[in-house]
Amino acid sequence: MPVTLKAMRYFTTALRHGNISRAAEELHVAASAVSAAIDQVEARFQLQLATRHRARGIAPTRAGREMARKFTRLLEDYDTVLAEGAELKQEFSGSFRLGYYAPVAPGFLPQILTPFLAPGQKVSLDLEECHNDAAQSGLLDGRYDAILFVPDGTCPQIEYEVLLEAPAYALLPSGHPLAARRELSLADLAEERLIALNRPMVTEYQQRLFESLGRGPDTVVQANTTEMVRCLVAAGHGCAVLNMRPATDLSYGGQQLTARPLRDAGAPLQLAVGYNRENPRRIVSAFADGCKAWAASPGAAGFVVLPPNETGAP
Repeated sequence: MPVTLKAMRYFTTALRHGNISRAAEELHVAASAVSAAIDQVEARFQLQLATRHRARGIAPTRAGREMARKFTRLLEDYDTVLAEGAELKQEFSGSFRLGYYAPVAPGFLPQILTPFLAPGQKVSLDLEECHNDAAQSGLLDGRYDAILFVPDGTCPQIEYEVLLEAPAYALLPSGHPLAARRELSLADLAEERLIALNRPMVTEYQQRLFESLGRGPDTVVQANTTEMVRCLVAAGHGCAVLNMRPATDLSYGGQQLTARPLRDAGAPLQLAVGYNRENPRRIVSAFADGCKAWAASPGAAGFVVLPPNETGAP
């Protein structure tokens, strides 16, 4: 028995909600119709695509996530074919799930997502901040349609495009003696108390930076969010080494911060957008194009700290 478009729609809606009853409410059908659609799809492919929990709804299996991703693409293509008129052809519809490992993403993501949030668009956005490894695994297993991440030790199956290269820089409290200089070296920070961003990839990166000094950084506090690091530095508890900066030099507490480039910081970290480049859904392709357009804009340069006499970002 072939899988109908209706069954595909019921199936993807149920997995998106994780609940058959809520999917039935959205679709304005009986819950039994949604349940039957799931059974139909599983019977056609002879695979278990969803696990039913009596009190917790349903959860997709790995195969279920992949099937839902393919069905979503087919349904969007079908809906686009039915759309008539030039205006309708410019609309976006469906869900878009983004996983991002980019601590300052709130500073630029709203700008990139503007086309999807315009009046008349029928897009459901799901944005999730996560670790770098979680972003990559989420793209591979279909939990995310696209990811923003650092392609350092990337899984070979992931396709991506580099958006920015962000050299390491020193973050100092306002009034610190080193803030009077135009640029610094790692040796200048050797005797300073450091506030470290406690993320696995970042920790390894910073250890590599300080290897040239023959010693590790004098870390007094580790925090797992960039803004906590910034607030601790602003309060005068130490300095930090970071890569991307927000558009403001104020911490959450309203205290002033100073960013200074490091002339011997070595290789920069990269920010990349990862997605299925071979056959992307229309909304995914539009998001990737939006990321690249933003990265090429003058505004993106404000998120990196470059040494004097260097302009722009690669």
